[in-house]
Amino acid sequence: MKRYVISSFALLFSIVCWAGNGYDYPIDNPLAATVIGTPKAFAAKLPKDIPRSDMRVVVFPDREVKKFIPRKELNYTLVRQKHAAPLVFSIAGTGASHRSAKMRLLEKAFYQAGLHVVSLPSPTYANFIVTASANQVPGHIVQDSADLYKVMELIEEQIRDNVEVTEFYITGYSLGGAQAAFVAKLDEERKVFNFKKVLMINPPVSLFNSVSILDRMLEENIPGGANNFNAFFEDLMKEFTKVYVELENLDFSDDFLYRIYEYEHEEINYSRVAATIGTSFRISSSNMIFTSDLMNNGGYILPKNHELRKTESTTDYFKVANRISFTDYFNERFYPFFSKLTPGATRKSLIHDTSLNSIVDYLRSAEKIAVVHNEDDIILAPGEIDFFRDTFQSRAHIYPKGGHCGNMAYKDNVDYMINYFTN
Repeated sequence: MKRYVISSFALLFSIVCWAGNGYDYPIDNPLAATVIGTPKAFAAKLPKDIPRSDMRVVVFPDREVKKFIPRKELNYTLVRQKHAAPLVFSIAGTGASHRSAKMRLLEKAFYQAGLHVVSLPSPTYANFIVTASANQVPGHIVQDSADLYKVMELIEEQIRDNVEVTEFYITGYSLGGAQAAFVAKLDEERKVFNFKKVLMINPPVSLFNSVSILDRMLEENIPGGANNFNAFFEDLMKEFTKVYVELENLDFSDDFLYRIYEYEHEEINYSRVAATIGTSFRISSSNMIFTSDLMNNGGYILPKNHELRKTESTTDYFKVANRISFTDYFNERFYPFFSKLTPGATRKSLIHDTSLNSIVDYLRSAEKIAVVHNEDDIILAPGEIDFFRDTFQSRAHIYPKGGHCGNMAYKDNVDYMINYFTN
């Protein structure tokens, strides 16, 4: 994308090392950090290969299988030690699978530390919506966390004869970080796992606030607005392919964006960087909305009572889905659905119930829960970082920079996560 990919992704001229504060994550701009992540030279040293096992579990044996998505099994990953050890349940962020790059990072870090790991997809990921979501309308953190808890129970039953577990921990990044807290609270009542430690990584305070920020990143930074999303995305993919081809044998390694930066220096257009981040979120959101509508016969995107066939083109449906913001989904699908389940529920009460504010007293008193975050996280509304300082006090570990999860692989961050669980 010589004008787009390179302008949007090659952000490294803004790299500035902080001096005097002991934290040398190299990317100063939060948008750049969010997109680029952690360069290899600054990343934690982790094993290249670990014993991962791709696993499956059936959550709803009697659920009707759709022709378009004929699946009943939820996919997850097990990383097993040969000895008795604590087990960490790890929850992916919005729209991410159990095999996403950040999940693999956590697997390597915790395996190196001597822990078993079970990696779970986000409840907003298609496979989870199809196989493990009770109502298949994702986004309600209380319901989604109850679904996660049921999955964890079934997995524990499935693996208990082959994995010797001494105690249970739970973590997650982004939305998965917030869900980890709700799962821990539910466990206080059900006491299946009696989680000893919980670590929230870059969670939102308010799901609604954070997705609204991400929606605006797209809508306010695409020429012509959100209605031009499809043309914008097609241009993005064409330019991306062009640069990929011109860079010949480049693979999608951690240093991909560094190579693009080395390929051609141009002035950075941060509005296009923001649009790129918004685009990534919109794609995840669109997949979630489409899958939910398909499974519920909601008539929101697909025609009511239309049985989608495996050979049928979905291009037009996804073009419609790509124009739907999460705010649209909240107002037109999410709120009507959950207001029927909860008489008296309002938009305001649903926004509150899907935020950490709804469990703030529990978070304040639960000594086993800690949070790691970044001062400049782009998914937080102004002042929301103070929620973590005020609520968690000494259990809040807040870095000066890193954007949204951009510094997860940085050596100091990985050391902290490992030490938290192995102290």
